[in-house]
Amino acid sequence: MTKLVKLLALVFILSFVSIAASAQNAPTPPTIAPSPSLVKDSRCFEIRTYVAAPGKLEELHARFRNHTMKLFKKHGMEVVGFWGPTDKEKGSENTLVYVLAFPSREARAKAWITFGTDPEWQKARSESEKNGKLTEKIESVILGATDYSPIK
Repeated sequence: MTKLVKLLALVFILSFVSIAASAQNAPTPPTIAPSPSLVKDSRCFEIRTYVAAPGKLEELHARFRNHTMKLFKKHGMEVVGFWGPTDKEKGSENTLVYVLAFPSREARAKAWITFGTDPEWQKARSESEKNGKLTEKIESVILGATDYSPIK
């Protein structure tokens, strides 16, 4: 084979592997199971639970207090509240829970994209993690209000 043919074959193989890997790692769209008790035009709520790396919970609080809260507001992310467990066996030494509200699920997706690409956020995250990551695990659950909820 000529060098050009070998090069083209290599490019094709690498492209195929890259596409296959991307498809494998791509998040699957959520399966939305509608309940008749969920309000169809409810705001979108997101409950997020962070498990801090050992000894990093107060640094995580500081990052939210000093940087993230302002950036959430900048990107249209309404903070409902922040909480921490009070019982040691339930995670009081390493757990932070908060709830955000958005006009819609689409607004949530857009806000997280613009937040994540904001240079101010990237700098704050990078500086706060110069001595290691602050979190070991982050869980997110998307919620819709029920028809009897006082907050929608």
